Amino acid sequence: MLKSYMNRSKGLEQSSYRDQQFKGSRTELERLLHKTTTLYIGNLSFYTTDLQIYELFSKCGDVKRVIVGLDRFKKTPCGFCFVEYYSRDDAEDAMRYINGTKLDDRIIRTDWDAGFIEGRQYGRGRTGGQVRDEYRTDYDVGRGGYGKIVQQKISSTETLDA
Repeated sequence: MLKSYMNRSKGLEQSSYRDQQFKGSRTELERLLHKTTTLYIGNLSFYTTDLQIYELFSKCGDVKRVIVGLDRFKKTPCGFCFVEYYSRDDAEDAMRYINGTKLDDRIIRTDWDAGFIEGRQYGRGRTGGQVRDEYRTDYDVGRGGYGKIVQQKISSTETLDA
C-alpha cells in the first residue's frame, strides 16, 4: 500500500488504459510507460477541439503536440486524444492535476501511453470509432447520441415501421 501511494504521489501509478495492439512484451511496455512523456486522454466530447485540449494541458507545462483521435472512416473526432509533452515532469503534473477534471461537460481521464505511433489516432471499432461507443446503450449528446449498435437497431425499427 505504501509503495502504491508513493508511486501515485510521483505520478507513476499503474495505468488502467493499455494499448491492446502494442507489439512488445509487457516488460517492454512497462519500461516505456515509466519514461514516456505521452498521455492518452479518454472520455472526450466529440466536439472538443485540439485547441481546447492544448489550452488545458499547457497549464501543466510545454505541450509538444496534441493528436486528436479520429473516426477511421468519417475522419471526425471520436472521443480520445494523445498529448505529448517535452518533459516527463510536465506530463506527471498533467496526470496529477488534470485527470478527472471536466472539459466540455465531460469528466476526462488521463493515462500514460507508451508513445504515439502514426496510425493510432484512428478508432478501432468496426464502425470506425471507439469500440466502447459501439456498445454504449445510454444517450450521450457529447458522444454523438446512442451507441452505434443501438442507433442501428433504432434505424432498422424505423425502417420496418415505415
